[in-house]
Amino acid sequence: MPSTKPCPHCGGPVVHHENPVPTVDAVIPVPGRGVVLVRRKNDPPGWALPGGFVDYGETVEAAAVREAKEETGLTVELTGLLGVYSDPRRDTRQHTISVVFTAQALDPDELAAGDDAGEVAVFPLSRLPEPLAFDHARILDDYARMCRKYNPGLE
Repeated sequence: MPSTKPCPHCGGPVVHHENPVPTVDAVIPVPGRGVVLVRRKNDPPGWALPGGFVDYGETVEAAAVREAKEETGLTVELTGLLGVYSDPRRDTRQHTISVVFTAQALDPDELAAGDDAGEVAVFPLSRLPEPLAFDHARILDDYARMCRKYNPGLE
């Protein structure tokens, strides 16, 4: 529901809408090893998929590529759309909507923690670290289900 706030420049009324904030995440598999996760330096704590907020004027695709580079050091190519996750409780800080992509690292050897990542590592889907931040356990479960659908017998 919209509310009115004073303009910071003239003091006149400005309509303010409370809308969910767009974010992106990327599932980056490293063949034979697992998926790339980052240990968050900032709240909320835990391991997470590389991702973050979409900047004003930026596409979600560009944001996913940028966030992957900033947090993991990896240059990635997006390979698909895994899904859109919009549970208002997915982020305790505010209501966010995440567009989640699958991606391929052009050179997995470039993996290095950066930006707000305290650590970066590759984990097999069968041995994910705890705790996972946000709703990333659900996202990774969806990803594993998709992998098994197209690659029966995959661990």
